Amino acid sequence: MKHAISHRYRRLASAISVTASAALLLSACAATGASSLTATDSSVAKVVGGASQVKATLKTSGSGDVCALNSTSAKAGPVTFTITNTDSTAITEFELQSDQRIIGEKENLVPGLAAVSFTVTLTGGKYQVICPGATTESQTFTVVGKAASTGNGSVQEALASGITGYTSYVTQEVNNMVSGSIALKNAIDSDDLAAAQKAYAEARPYYERIESDVEGFVLPGFKPTDNAGNLDYLVDMRASNLDPKVGWHGFHAIEKDLFQTKAISQGTKAFATELVANVKKLDELSKTLTYKPEDLANGASGLLEEVQTSKISGEEEAYSHIDLVDFAANIEGAQQSFAYLQDGLKLIDPALTTKITAEFAAVTTLLDKYKDPSSLGGYIRYTAKVKAADAPSLSKAVEALHEDLARIAEKVATA
Repeated sequence: MKHAISHRYRRLASAISVTASAALLLSACAATGASSLTATDSSVAKVVGGASQVKATLKTSGSGDVCALNSTSAKAGPVTFTITNTDSTAITEFELQSDQRIIGEKENLVPGLAAVSFTVTLTGGKYQVICPGATTESQTFTVVGKAASTGNGSVQEALASGITGYTSYVTQEVNNMVSGSIALKNAIDSDDLAAAQKAYAEARPYYERIESDVEGFVLPGFKPTDNAGNLDYLVDMRASNLDPKVGWHGFHAIEKDLFQTKAISQGTKAFATELVANVKKLDELSKTLTYKPEDLANGASGLLEEVQTSKISGEEEAYSHIDLVDFAANIEGAQQSFAYLQDGLKLIDPALTTKITAEFAAVTTLLDKYKDPSSLGGYIRYTAKVKAADAPSLSKAVEALHEDLARIAEKVATA
């Protein structure tokens, strides 16, 4: 059973054997007490607008925090998972896995926030819903049947053309990230602090534009939950998600030295050498990626969630304060995903397409006022003063765009 691997989701760098995959699935079923389901079972999700609708509620109960599904099965085809966190502080992430690969995910699920969703196209088989922090973290989700072929030829042709173009875009950005990381390493090896700070700011946007595509790779021999083999952690971990067992790595370890300590040490040089090696691994692994239209849509939505949770808060670039550089890169990446879907979307929902286009233009115009060619990365520093004054307006503009962008995954999956 082969699935297109979606945005923002961990990919295994090595293939899992059929025997091992079957053993994992059987183990998951035994752990959750799942039984065989058919398309006539009452637990099968209802289909609305061409997609099966599954609601997940994260909540606190007397026996601990739970991840409650209103349906444990769905018919093959597009499936939309809508997640609401009512009051759980232990669960902040929802994942859909197949053979240990995360093929659908939502993070930063803070209690009380509006529901979020993602849409994936699934074929028959057993999947695992993983909610880290829940009393029962894993439960089996069963898909019955085989996904039907889509009907509208002109729409599918337009979307397929967009995927081809987007694939080339990701390849180019990863290539640029390799070059940018090497330039950063060279500046660090030369003990030139100013040049290294400049190279750091210039290298950061490449990862931020395509983070939702490449952040999920796991190195061979590691579990998806082990940060020691998670390339996203090794490349882009930050102080707020530091794993004490694994320690500092990647861009932000370098950032800490360059902008807080303001000194280049042998440790800084070791971080830079490791970063180049890991980015080259990403370059190699990213060539294996395949996409469906909903992957681009989910990825664009995910990048805007990144803006809301780590850029506007100032959490991402805690030492350099170039958060607006990352903010702009996330927006650009989301806009590229949308742009490559746009020809197909115009045939599906022209009004929504026009609205999203205008909302992207509004956010871009808002960001333009922070541009400063003399500043690192071309944007002013995101100081506490700037954050206090402008964070609400930035958040409002991004949220409006995100609400509409989040609607397109289901539309392209069911077209």
